[in-house]
Amino acid sequence: MTTRDLVRKEIKYHKLAFILCLLSVIVATGVFAGELTVLKAHDIETNSILTEKEMQTEDEMEQMEAYYRRIMEEHGFNLLILPKGQNLDNFYAEGYASKFMPEEYVDRLAESDIPSIAHLVPVIEQKIRWQEEHNRTILLLGTQYEMPLIESATRPRSPVEVAPGRIVLGYELWDSLNPEVGDTVELLGAAFEVEGHQPQRGTKEDITVWIDLDQAQSLLGRENQINAIQAVQTYSTNPDFSSLREDITRILPDTQVVILENEATTLAKAIDRAKETAEFSLAREQEDRLKLRVEMETFASWLIPIVAIASMMLIVLLTLANVRERSYEIAILRTLGYRSRQIWSLFLTKALLIGVIGATLGYIIGFLAAAALGTGLGLGSGPETIAALFDVRILVSVMVAAPGMSLLASLAPAMVAARRDPADLLRESNNA
Repeated sequence: MTTRDLVRKEIKYHKLAFILCLLSVIVATGVFAGELTVLKAHDIETNSILTEKEMQTEDEMEQMEAYYRRIMEEHGFNLLILPKGQNLDNFYAEGYASKFMPEEYVDRLAESDIPSIAHLVPVIEQKIRWQEEHNRTILLLGTQYEMPLIESATRPRSPVEVAPGRIVLGYELWDSLNPEVGDTVELLGAAFEVEGHQPQRGTKEDITVWIDLDQAQSLLGRENQINAIQAVQTYSTNPDFSSLREDITRILPDTQVVILENEATTLAKAIDRAKETAEFSLAREQEDRLKLRVEMETFASWLIPIVAIASMMLIVLLTLANVRERSYEIAILRTLGYRSRQIWSLFLTKALLIGVIGATLGYIIGFLAAAALGTGLGLGSGPETIAALFDVRILVSVMVAAPGMSLLASLAPAMVAARRDPADLLRESNNA
């Protein structure tokens, strides 16, 4: 009779012991595979949550930045470049710069390809007496619309663009002079055709006249000079425009940058605060998920060894009980010529069979239980979830560890059964 026949008969006539040993292995491997699969499900869920939040944050930021750019179009320029020697107290008091700088600064800045600025508009502005119109005080502003630095940039709604030979009046001047569009007016001895007027703003613009930059420079005797550069539709990743200031002053060291507070700059600060809040929320979520995983790992590190030890102890006890119960049978087998090695192989083969079957069933049960829990966590169901949770390393670990555990637990009882003298076994059986 072969070892296989002996194992088959052993299982057939001692089903309860076989089933109990098998259940102990199934529980141990099921807990092991289930816990590790649950940890993987947690990692997948964590990655999904964080990815979704990152995408949501990026989408919100894109929407806010798109709105920010639309606001910039409404407000025109929000960054002013002035000569370095300009006293800002006088600038704020007078409403215009009294110092001048070369017009070629505009070209130098444009050639630098600063990506944050869509348009650069050179300006010369000065308070003068309009001798032809009762010597009244006005602000003469010469400007020239420059080609956009960014091809995709929209055309700004301000500052005012004026063609050579034409003039645009502030609301107060238009209202008091009451000209018609197309009329001719004189300014500093030069004739200009009235193109239109600006709406009432309640600011210095109501007493401003706009003409072409070259003509303004000629009338003021300031050829190739300007006293300000308006940066239109300017965007900066820093709400205080600090990085943009540094870039501009590095390119034009003889200038200073003034940030004009308006809805656009306020919104830029709001965007920056929203980014900080989103980053903090994302980091907090990641920290909470990591903390939860550590707790799950700690629980698994206690549960898996306890279950494994309990399973091995149960296998040892059941195998020892089986050895005692079958002492008479073992004695007969030894009397019939079966060697210790064959008796030993009988118990170890059964242990190996229990380990393989228990590992297979335990892994399937543990994996399916963890997959069901993963579905409850929102991972979805179906082949995609099964494929995502399946880890061949866990399967290999179970298929190696479970038979090894079963063999190890059965080793001592098997050695006891194989080394006992058949005469002693028969004597003990007869006495029993």
